[in-house]
Amino acid sequence: MESQKYIGIDIGGTKTAISLGDSDGGLINKRKFLTPSGVDAVIESIFVEVELLLSPSHSLHDIKAIGISCGGPLDSKRGIIQSPPNLPGWDDIPIVDIVSEHFGIPTYLENDANACALAEWYWGNGKGFDSIIFLTFGTGLGAGLILDGALYRGTNGLAGEVGHWRMADTGPYCYYKRGSWESYVSGAGISGLYEIATGKTVSAQKVCQLAKEGDSTAMHVIEQSAKMLGSGLALLIDLLNPQRIIIGSIYSRDEELFRPIMDQVLREETLSLPYSNCEVVPSLLGEQLGDMAALGIARDHSMRRER
Repeated sequence: MESQKYIGIDIGGTKTAISLGDSDGGLINKRKFLTPSGVDAVIESIFVEVELLLSPSHSLHDIKAIGISCGGPLDSKRGIIQSPPNLPGWDDIPIVDIVSEHFGIPTYLENDANACALAEWYWGNGKGFDSIIFLTFGTGLGAGLILDGALYRGTNGLAGEVGHWRMADTGPYCYYKRGSWESYVSGAGISGLYEIATGKTVSAQKVCQLAKEGDSTAMHVIEQSAKMLGSGLALLIDLLNPQRIIIGSIYSRDEELFRPIMDQVLREETLSLPYSNCEVVPSLLGEQLGDMAALGIARDHSMRRER
């Protein structure tokens, strides 16, 4: 069967990436631009970049579907972006209708965690499994859930907001509540823990680097984060009994810092049978994950329409 071609649009607060790929997981072409301020400017840039992406080797007639990945909150069923904190002014924007009407191609929207879960399921470390969880572990923390062979969105499309679980009475303030899982297991959380300990503001990447170099404060911060990572994973494993949990971003880059402590907590906290049947692994798609995530949305919806 000939592979189908898709367009993926990953809208971020800093940059927007447009990708052309196929159902086999091939990334054919890619373009990106700094996300301008203002909804109209972003949408016009998307229109221009899609045309440039296709020219001269492909046309819109070759494209089966378009997938749009964006941080929430959003309404994936209606295709509406609903005021994400990193996109000021994007208040109830019907992005799916706008893009599909312009190009005449079926278009679909998912939050970034769901999109990443789909990409890893189709082409990454979730391939061949029926039940996986993807954890973003980037600036924030969210989960995409593939359960019994399908993406699980929940009643309002808000399933997977595990970063807001309250895991402790104290901790750095992170977005919504102090002591949340995200306030310990995210880039913002790790930076916050280090700032509490030292009074210095540095990136999570820098904290990880310092920990590798033997800095005692950074090592203690990573230990706190790794313990909390294991505690939250234990809850997910006992609740959903997945075959695999795939973790992106910070964990993928610095697995060796988190793995030993995380594993120890999992052995102590998780029920033995679910634990023995679940493997925790880093993202396989790595730096291409954002591009493949938007393509995964297009593939998933396109395949479900054909069933």
